[in-house]
Amino acid sequence: MELISARYREHLMSMMAHSRAQMEVGEHNVLQEGNPAILPFIDRIVEDNLLAGSEVRGVERLVELHKAAEAGEPCLLLLEHYSNFDLPALHFLLRKSGKDGAAVAEAIIAVAGIKLNESNPVVAAFTEAYSRLVIYPSRSIESLKQSKLDPAKIMAELMRSVAVNRSSMKALSEIKKRGKLVLVFPSGTRYRPWDPESVKGVREIDSYMKSFSKFCLISINGNILRPNESNELTEDLLCRDRVVFQASEVIDCDTFRERAKHEHRHHEDKKQAVADAIMAALKAQHEATEKSLPPLPSE
Repeated sequence: MELISARYREHLMSMMAHSRAQMEVGEHNVLQEGNPAILPFIDRIVEDNLLAGSEVRGVERLVELHKAAEAGEPCLLLLEHYSNFDLPALHFLLRKSGKDGAAVAEAIIAVAGIKLNESNPVVAAFTEAYSRLVIYPSRSIESLKQSKLDPAKIMAELMRSVAVNRSSMKALSEIKKRGKLVLVFPSGTRYRPWDPESVKGVREIDSYMKSFSKFCLISINGNILRPNESNELTEDLLCRDRVVFQASEVIDCDTFRERAKHEHRHHEDKKQAVADAIMAALKAQHEATEKSLPPLPSE
């Protein structure tokens, strides 16, 4: 494995040169359209590292969901999250799958944490390639409250988080009417083996589902960009791998939520019960796909 920042230094420099440099997020720019000028550089990195057999299974189900969105139904994509390249790989493979898959990719708007925009220019350039709705995540807010910053700075940042999230929810209401597919990682963060909390679903996912009509689960088997314990994207490790995305059937949000709450009716936190049910369904789908995959050939 090799550091992405070492192997693709020239690509990263080109990406930053094409960046619109909208790193700082405020209440007036939470909805950010993807920058197509950056996409070819990321595509090259993805293509270099995907092994044969990489694909999106169940594209027809995603096409069905997209048609429902175009007909006026608010629709979600709920993905497992292993890598900062989950969205780039999905987007790339959808476009390679044909016209319908490319239309699905074009319709995706990802919900992204504010850190991806503001942490450093390289990360911001990767993020900028894809259309996204920026939010101030609850985990970041809790970390802020527990930080040792000056109390006045903490208060100012908390006020910004409220303004950003209020604007994001307003923008989300508009997105639902535009035939888009809103992509959310229900864990809220990448899975990191050294942090068991990173695979736990965030309870906010229940609020998203409550305001949407239909969704598909997408499990991910394989990972071309392994997280580094430094937790910095530029320090992540490239690894050639077969990546298979598996889409579930189209699922009714209200039906899923009610079933989850009924099955966990003794659970004190019903929102967390829904989040746990989502993560359990993704895990089951991931394990079923894993069993169906042929062994990787030796390189």
